Amino acid sequence: MREIIFDTETTGLDPKTGDRLVEIGCIEMVNRVTTGRTFHVYVNPERDMPAEAEAVHGLSAAFLADKPRFAEVAGDFLEFIGDAPMVAHNAGFDFGFINAELRLCGLPEVDRGRMVDTVALARVRHPGAKLSLDALCSRYGIDRSHRTLHGALLDAELLAQVYVELRGGRQIGLELVAETTEIVTEIKVLVRTDRQYRQPRPHAATAEELAAHAVFLQSVDAPLWGT
Repeated sequence: MREIIFDTETTGLDPKTGDRLVEIGCIEMVNRVTTGRTFHVYVNPERDMPAEAEAVHGLSAAFLADKPRFAEVAGDFLEFIGDAPMVAHNAGFDFGFINAELRLCGLPEVDRGRMVDTVALARVRHPGAKLSLDALCSRYGIDRSHRTLHGALLDAELLAQVYVELRGGRQIGLELVAETTEIVTEIKVLVRTDRQYRQPRPHAATAEELAAHAVFLQSVDAPLWGT
């Protein structure tokens, strides 16, 4: 099963108010194992960069000025994702920006039926707990010490590890199929057939034994049993 783990960085929170995409990072997974194939691009948003957004991801308008516009990379992006499910943290946010950019290019939107939201998965698995990417990395012991700023590809790499844990902590491609060996133990019961048959011996007391028993009882002070 092929899946795309992805993240985006933007100029703000809402494409409806003019915010634009500035970075996309995608990682390919097959059977919950990363394949090494990635798609990563910085995008010129064709607008200014608000200071609060730059403080989050560190991408300035000057840095993005010579980067391609989304329309120039849209084809490569769509080819990379194919028809695979798209996994993101708070996926509605990322889908909103991707589809807004596709609309500006006159291209079909990515079907939201492909969307897998790790926030929703985490809410079911850890109700009442903190659901940020940082919090989930801490919960699962995933090293994020190199994450000083948000970055689309770096966050996608961390999310890929979190996603595997949210799905049960097992990477399908690394599972080992146990080999079972049937062990049959043969039990032999030996029955001797060479013994000579003997009649059972009588066990009733003789008259002499009964008389001796009566004499013994006379020597016992107030016996509990009679003769």
